[in-house]
Amino acid sequence: MKVIKSYQDKKVLVLGLGKSGINAAKLLAKLGAKVTVNDLHAPKDPQVIKDLTTQGIKVITGSHPLELAKQNELMVKNPGIPYSNPLVEAAQAAGLPIITEPELAYEILDSPLVAVTGTNGKTTTTTLITLMLDQDRTAGRAYSAGNIGIPASQVAQKATTNDVMVAELSSFQLLGITQLRPHVAVITNIYEAHTDYHGSRANYVKAKLRITKNQTAKDYLIINWDSEEWRNLSQKSAAQVIPFSRKTVVPNGAYQQGEYLYFKGEKIIKAADIKIPGSHNIENALAAIAAAKIMGQNNQAICQVLRTFSGVKHRIQYVMTVNQRKFYNDSKATNIEACERALGSFDQPIVLLAGGLDRGFTFERLIPDFKHVRAMICFGETAKLMAAAGEQAGIKQIEFTQDVISAVPLAYQLSQPGDVVLLSPACASWDQYPTFEVRGDRFINAIEKLATEQEEK
Repeated sequence: MKVIKSYQDKKVLVLGLGKSGINAAKLLAKLGAKVTVNDLHAPKDPQVIKDLTTQGIKVITGSHPLELAKQNELMVKNPGIPYSNPLVEAAQAAGLPIITEPELAYEILDSPLVAVTGTNGKTTTTTLITLMLDQDRTAGRAYSAGNIGIPASQVAQKATTNDVMVAELSSFQLLGITQLRPHVAVITNIYEAHTDYHGSRANYVKAKLRITKNQTAKDYLIINWDSEEWRNLSQKSAAQVIPFSRKTVVPNGAYQQGEYLYFKGEKIIKAADIKIPGSHNIENALAAIAAAKIMGQNNQAICQVLRTFSGVKHRIQYVMTVNQRKFYNDSKATNIEACERALGSFDQPIVLLAGGLDRGFTFERLIPDFKHVRAMICFGETAKLMAAAGEQAGIKQIEFTQDVISAVPLAYQLSQPGDVVLLSPACASWDQYPTFEVRGDRFINAIEKLATEQEEK
């Protein structure tokens, strides 16, 4: 951890009492700042506030007092809080700089930084890179951090010059960076997402591109080459561009040719040897291979990870087999593109569980991907919209249910031996669940209950 003096006696407002906010507040206090934390809601655990106050941190909950904007010199904002929030708007009007927690983490970070963003695949890619860089490591270790669930400021305090931090960064987090400069940046893909937050797709794309805004010719940008738009976006970076492609040979990058994956002409691994299923995971593997090779990792370590890594929880996660039906949890599929990728990962008949928060989309785009779907179970705000797409695709068995818990026994009834039962909602979870993780965990619990009941018969 770098020792910096820029926060000594500085009045800093931390907006949001989530994990990143709590860790940012504690770090700022350690750096000598005068910290106030504000959240509309009090934490469920009162010990959280006690811990903060014992470190000299002021905590205000229940409202967003606008005068806080004039009483502080900097705001560290929870990335999920929109810029339309009245206190954020007041801070902007008062001229307060507004950053997010990864920016603060970067300021004290001693280790090299690899950063990953994208609409889909960023958690899997972040995990793969971390595992690859940690495999057979002789000094230090590789840490995952950021949007993957581990606050970057927490990792930055313990990462040394012998370590490396691999950070998953969301578009929300990237809006709040000023100096953050990854040595290696990865953009897995960019589709349409979070337009309710950003206001437009163009703004969303600009937010994603901020991952490379501070890079120089000494740094690297690894970017998906399978879209003309993404190729054009790479021209906006000052970094060395390293393309990856599943569809075409890119001699200066990572690519699939025939049965094998290559990096700059060097054969790395047979595609069929990668444990996690789906063409999208070929793309994730290519991006991770490029990052690992740039960071100096050997092929043996890279291949060991790709042959053994079974996937990230909630991302086309194999749960278990119940009477010859394989259950997969893809609760992280909070948009149409992610659901498309999940459906394309299987050749077996599928019983699809889908639906969730209504963001104003319809689902006709999924119709070509429904070719293996035997039956659909729809729930949430978009249940009828999802069912309408299924009807247009000619799916004969379409049922409605209350939630993922009640969907599991119904899916078992509709399935046959050899089928895949897939939760891939194509929607955010917030209409029924606080997070996609909670939705996925409820799904897993329901499967475990089903398995027990079947064993007892």
